[in-house]
Amino acid sequence: MNTRTVPLLIFLVLFLDQAVKFYIKTNFVLGESIDVFSWFHIVFIENEGAAWGAKLSDLLPISDRTGKLALTLFRIVAIGGISYWTYSSLKKGANSWLLTAQSLILAGALGNIIDSVFYGLLFTDSWGQIAQFLPPVGYEGFFHGKVVDMIYFPLIDTTWPEWVPIKGGSPFRFFDAVFNIADVSISTGVGILLVFGSKAFPKEVENNPESAQQQPS
Repeated sequence: MNTRTVPLLIFLVLFLDQAVKFYIKTNFVLGESIDVFSWFHIVFIENEGAAWGAKLSDLLPISDRTGKLALTLFRIVAIGGISYWTYSSLKKGANSWLLTAQSLILAGALGNIIDSVFYGLLFTDSWGQIAQFLPPVGYEGFFHGKVVDMIYFPLIDTTWPEWVPIKGGSPFRFFDAVFNIADVSISTGVGILLVFGSKAFPKEVENNPESAQQQPS
């Protein structure tokens, strides 16, 4: 990874994420779904908060709009930090494992922040209708857009056996989150850091007489 491939990877992921979201937003009604396979569905939802629709207003005594604004501003600050971290690593000649992970995380974060900042202005709402692109008035104001999600993998969709206490007879579904390409990019980047951390952050070899191997003359 170098000064060309890092921006290229970020651009490709960001372009793919936004292209898919644009297609979903301008071709699907909110809640519409397509069954691709029994274990893979395209489901159009809009996420107002963080992962699994969590909101700051669920945790703090603030309004939904204030919580949404605070979350968006926090994401912007986080993107600034990730951008600086990636730039610094690139300047230091970091290895490809670290730069790939950083690029994926940054691209995913940018993809979702575009939704939050601009989509409220760029589209009409999708309730019972196909959204219009570049309307005279959007469905929300600046910083209050909703993140478009569409990927759904219910890997297990069954019912608890009747003999199971409390849960018996009730539906059981794993994995029931609906997400997008930006989320996949972030998760992949974090996964690289967790699984290949020793390669992403190699330990520096101490250069001292006791640890250095004697070179043949």
